Amino acid sequence: MDGPRFVIEASEAESMAKQSGLTIPLLLPSLVKSAQSLARPPISKYHVGAVGLGSSGRVFFGVNLEFPGLPLHHSVHAEQFLVTNFALNAESHLNFLAVSAAPCGHCRQFLQEVRSAAEIKILVSSIEESDSKSNDYVPLPQFLPHRFGPYDLLNKDVPLLLEPRFNGLSLSDESAGNHTLCNGAHGSDWEKLKRAALDAANMSHAPYSRCPSGVALMDADGQIYKGSYMESAAYNPSMGPVQTAIVSYVAGGGGGYERIVAAVLVEKDGVDVKQEHTARLLLQTISPECEFRVVHCVAAV
Repeated sequence: MDGPRFVIEASEAESMAKQSGLTIPLLLPSLVKSAQSLARPPISKYHVGAVGLGSSGRVFFGVNLEFPGLPLHHSVHAEQFLVTNFALNAESHLNFLAVSAAPCGHCRQFLQEVRSAAEIKILVSSIEESDSKSNDYVPLPQFLPHRFGPYDLLNKDVPLLLEPRFNGLSLSDESAGNHTLCNGAHGSDWEKLKRAALDAANMSHAPYSRCPSGVALMDADGQIYKGSYMESAAYNPSMGPVQTAIVSYVAGGGGGYERIVAAVLVEKDGVDVKQEHTARLLLQTISPECEFRVVHCVAAV
């Protein structure tokens, strides 16, 4: 595969571990620097890499993303990128996580949205490098004791992050017609973007606000990348749908942000949590020529 890779298939990870004489969990720290090299932190210049092992045996990369001209809270943390990468690839369990620096409180909280959060084992590779005896994974609860999480607000049968869900959304009648996009795109492209954004909204994890949403991006080659809104029980660490779509774009080898030429946000009208203004601001800042449209959806009765 050409370009940077953000997923290593299980068979290749197994082969890499065997050649190194390691178990796959102990292989992860050796991949952290490769992940760091893929980060995009033009503001801090501080590259963060996260490498996670899923229950399928696949290995996933996560990196930090920063956007000049925007407030810092628009940034994507490497652990958030990693969890989004899991979601994009239908990986339901994060078992082991190696990261270049100790996860910040923001990320420790975001990881709580995974049902098996207490079972996630974390190794900080910078500590391992400075102490040859420190090669043990530590359970996430040791990083975040006395934690606040989904079970403080939700019933235990509510699907959590990385678990399948369908929010029962459809496009409203006035949103179903064809339109023509600028930048050389056609009505069929517009329809594909709307449907992709609707799919993302239907997979959105928004149990606290009940305001699901999704974004679909199209690049200059006509490739489409989609992302779902992902909420945190602590609210502030939530990932907006435009950020998750950008993760999909970066992980999918989308190149520079200026290549994003069109975007669609699907969300319900008149709700308490709206993504429109934030998504518009972010996209206009990173790709000024991008045409952005909002399409309203409705929930099944």
